[in-house]
Amino acid sequence: MSASPRILVLHGPNLNLLGTREPEIYGRDTLVSIDEGLARLAKERGATVESFQSNHEGELVDRIQAAIGAFDGLLINPAGLTHTSVSLRDALAGTGLPVVEVHLSNVFARESFRHHSYVSGVAVGLVAGFGAQSYRLGLEALLGHLEAAR
Repeated sequence: MSASPRILVLHGPNLNLLGTREPEIYGRDTLVSIDEGLARLAKERGATVESFQSNHEGELVDRIQAAIGAFDGLLINPAGLTHTSVSLRDALAGTGLPVVEVHLSNVFARESFRHHSYVSGVAVGLVAGFGAQSYRLGLEALLGHLEAAR
């Protein structure tokens, strides 16, 4: 791990619509405001973050693979791909990097198809149900995990 931890933040499909998409479920925070908050938190903690959002599974897989050797950990909200994507799970596992999975809503209090995650099995932890705060909590947990591993 580098002296200043480098974290790649990945946002899955439809998260580009945050702030306007079903605000009763996902809140009114935009993806830009979430990324800005993560950058501030990372700076306070002596880390850096780079964020990437895509609506396309293959682009996310490519970005995850490119993280090898460039980042120290991955913070991911796989969104709808959580419940369907073996490819995303395999890409995350293939990096050997610690992964923290985050969700804005409590997926376990929603429809039954949202109760299964292909990502959780390769993640060091999961934060869900706290809206935009889930990302902040997830980043804190990931940085703590990296510090403990030193």
